[in-house]
Amino acid sequence: MTAIIAASGVSKTFHQPKRFSGLGGALKGLFNREYTEIHAVADISFTIAAGEAVGYLGPNGAGKSTMIKMMTGILVPSGGTLSVLGRAPHNHRMINAAEIGVVFGQRSQLWWDLPVRDSFEVNRHIYDIPAARYADNLAYLSDMLAMGGYLDRPVRQLSLGQRMRAEIAMALLHDPKILFLDEPTIGLDVVAKDAVRKFLSKLNRERGTTIILTTHDLQDIEEICPRLIMVDEGKLLFDGEVTRLRAALGSRRRLTLTFGTDPGAITLAGAQLVSDEGAAKHFLLDSEEISILNVLTELGSGYDLSDVALEEPDIEEVIRTFYQNKSKLAGA
Repeated sequence: MTAIIAASGVSKTFHQPKRFSGLGGALKGLFNREYTEIHAVADISFTIAAGEAVGYLGPNGAGKSTMIKMMTGILVPSGGTLSVLGRAPHNHRMINAAEIGVVFGQRSQLWWDLPVRDSFEVNRHIYDIPAARYADNLAYLSDMLAMGGYLDRPVRQLSLGQRMRAEIAMALLHDPKILFLDEPTIGLDVVAKDAVRKFLSKLNRERGTTIILTTHDLQDIEEICPRLIMVDEGKLLFDGEVTRLRAALGSRRRLTLTFGTDPGAITLAGAQLVSDEGAAKHFLLDSEEISILNVLTELGSGYDLSDVALEEPDIEEVIRTFYQNKSKLAGA
């Protein structure tokens, strides 16, 4: 597949003035300013193909938002080369803006005192969207995001979840080829998060819109993005499928055995007891090759076993394990 985003050795360094305490320090800073270099992004390379949905993940201060701002043309890289849709974003901001959509979870593009529909109309004129195309897109987005009930209400009267759905719709009215999302579900309730995730997944699947998503809510990644790019301290640690990450870390499935009465201590080969609640025993299985049938066979029939539950590790556990072992696993 053709790469529509290509980063090669991209870096971004900020120069932050040093501050000194006291009056003498203030005078020193005034007449002899010193700077500290902060490497927000350090020599990062990757390519993203048309139609991919990619999660860009990392702890606070890892350089996620900085990279998004460089890809959207807001910031200029300090080093390396960056191409979006065949262009350097910061050199072609107007052309680039016409082909991308951007949603920053903590910044609004909507007009606070205007009805949602009026904000959309303003955007229609900014992007010079043909009337028929605008009407079709508005109908599609209104239906998919269930916005029909509040299109004519002022933005200030909307809940956070309603406003975020409107923000996403506004970013998509002009049919962008790439949608950049920076923390789109931050602060949303469970119902609103679910609606946004389902819509984004369907948009990527049905319309082929490329999605680049940064988030701290790992369920966003689980439901939307098959591929992860993981960074820390500005450096690339992992780039690949979520399934590959799981394989690199090994499968730590959780097995719960529930008994009618407490059977006492139980030991199972290849399983680590992590919690003993009396009648319920929780184990971690060290390998995918250990089958539940083998476990039950080993356990035998001398127990009053009432229930068995086997769970795959969720994405949050996988990511946490990765960062805890990043020095060993970065090359996986």
